[in-house]
Formats: sequence, structure tokens, C-alpha cells
Amino acid sequence: MSVLVTGAYGFIGKNLIVRLNELDIQVATYTRKNSSQDLEELIKGADCIVHLAGENRPKDEKDFDVVNAGLTASICDVVRSSGKNIPFILASSTQAEFDNAYGKSKLNAEASVKMLEVDTACPVYVYRLPGVFGKWCKPHYNSVVATFCHNISHNLPIQVNNSDFELSLVYIDDVVEEFVKIIQGAKDDKKELSVQPEYKIKLGDLADQIKIFRESRDSLISERVGNELIRKLYPTYVSYLSPEQFAYSIPSYGDERGMFAEMLKTKDSGQFSFFTAGPGVTRGGHYHHSKTEKFLVVQGRAKFGFRHLATDETHEIITTSKELKIVEMVPGWSHDITNIGAEELIVMLWANEIFDPDNPDTIVHKV
Repeated sequence: MSVLVTGAYGFIGKNLIVRLNELDIQVATYTRKNSSQDLEELIKGADCIVHLAGENRPKDEKDFDVVNAGLTASICDVVRSSGKNIPFILASSTQAEFDNAYGKSKLNAEASVKMLEVDTACPVYVYRLPGVFGKWCKPHYNSVVATFCHNISHNLPIQVNNSDFELSLVYIDDVVEEFVKIIQGAKDDKKELSVQPEYKIKLGDLADQIKIFRESRDSLISERVGNELIRKLYPTYVSYLSPEQFAYSIPSYGDERGMFAEMLKTKDSGQFSFFTAGPGVTRGGHYHHSKTEKFLVVQGRAKFGFRHLATDETHEIITTSKELKIVEMVPGWSHDITNIGAEELIVMLWANEIFDPDNPDTIVHKV
């Protein structure tokens, strides 16, 4: 199978082509560098057309119609002449509903494609896309998400003219998968041609959220990934980091026992940390009323000691990095951990709450 993608070097095109390559679907591309003769040859070899090419910010408004409407009409003419009845996907815009030069050009493009369906047996799929966001979208062009992510990640100023303005957004991966369904013949229903889910967010809230992403490197607090929009905005944000920004340091605290560092905190699912201990070193020696913890030895050999506060019952657990065993720290039991191996002990730790220095729920007690 071969798919012809116009606008292949654009935001949606680049993401779509990567996905088609993953599926071992042959891709042919039509870009500004190609001629009308190339177009005829490309359509002859195509089993499906995904028409993404368009003009968003021309120097002359006339180019809206030349590219958006004119190119689409030309493609439709070539398809008619070829006698091929192949699926035709058009990426239009919700701006087609508005009375402006861009919107009119998109509406005219839609009309050409719909007429193609009337004249031939080509199944036509017209998607009026709202704002699309995700990796590789060009900043300072036609996406406020891309501009905000780029500027905020690089500590550049942003401009919010109307913080209450509501944006409608869809995620690039959802757009791509919707198109792939058609390409693979998995979508027959043409009544509801929309990419779902569609997200709503106010411009001011979007700016604030992206700033929180930047600040999370200092606070170590991750956003709630159960919120779909936030879960998709974060990878979009980090995709605008330069390679020099891929790594960042976290604070660590050390003494004669070893080192301790908090790695990741969450708003409602606790935090992740790790610590080290030299041979023979014991850490801990305290209990909690409500805090719970899970320990995992990732290097070395450790002995966990427990003592029940009410009954004085004791218990020991020995584990090594070869076993990958989770050890629970249970409220009401004092506990400690001793490195009983010859190498440095490294332990990963999850706690069910972010450490609060004003209410640490950590009381010193022997084991």
C-alpha cells in the first residue's frame, strides 16, 4: 500500500509519516519542490491521499486561495483524470466556518473535495481541525501552544492578550491515529468526522500550566497525569527543550551514613527518593503514624529491622538487589535498614506523601 502525503514537511505531515513508517506503509510525498507533472505520477501510484498542504501565513492574502483552494482543486482534477477511486483525506480547519480569507480558502478546498466524491467513487473524508498541538509544531507561526512551550522552556517572555479566551485543541497523536484508521480501512462511518478527544482550555490557564511544567524542575512536583490534557501537554512542552536542556540536577543531602535525594514528587501519589549507605551503616531508626513507604534495594545487600510499638514484637528481613523485593514500612512499627554487604547500598524509596517539614510524621525510636 502507498499513501501520498501532501505538506509532508509540515507539523502533521512529519508526525504522520513517522507513524506510517512504523506500520511499514509506503509513503510518497508531495511538497513545494514538486511539479504538477510529479503530482500526476504520484497519484498514479497512490492507494490513498492525505492532503495536508496549505498556506497559513502568506505575504499576500491571495496566496490563501492559490494554495489552499487552488492546489486542492488541482489534486482533485488529477484524481478524476486518473480514473482511480481512492480514499481522500483533507485536513481542513474550523476556520472554514468564518468569513475571512483563510476560512474562505479552506471552505473552497472542502467544496472541491466534496465535488470529487460526487463525480467519482472516491471516498472523501474532510476533517475541520481545531488547534492541533504536539511535538514538532512550529512556534511563532499559527499555534499558541507551540509558541508558549518554546518561549517558556527557553525563559523568553510570552504575551497573553485575553486570558479568558477559550481554546479548542486536539493532540497530534490522536489526529494521526484517526487518519491511520482511514488508511487501514478501519473507519467506514463518515457521519462524525472529528478527532477526539477535543480539549477546552483558557489561554491564561494554558500559560500558567506550561509555566508550572518549567517550575517542576525546581519543585520536583509532577503534574497529575490522570488529566488527559495535562498528560499530553507535558510531552509537548519538553519536546521544545534544546538538547542542552535535557538534563537537570536535583539537590542531595549527605553525611557519614551516605547520601539521600528526592527525585520526583506528585500532588496526590507521594514521592520517589533514593539513598545510599556504606558497608555496616544503619539508617532509619524511627516510626510513622500514617506515612507508609516502599523500599527496593537496587544495589547491595540489606537487613531491614522492625519493632512493634505496642507489643515490642521484632522482625527482620534480608534482601539483595538480585531479588528485587519490595519491603513495606508499616505504620506503628519502628524500622531501620543496615548495609550488611561489602559494597555501597543503594535503595529506592517511595512514600505515600510529600515530606512536610512542619509535620514530618517521623519519630525517632530504636528497633
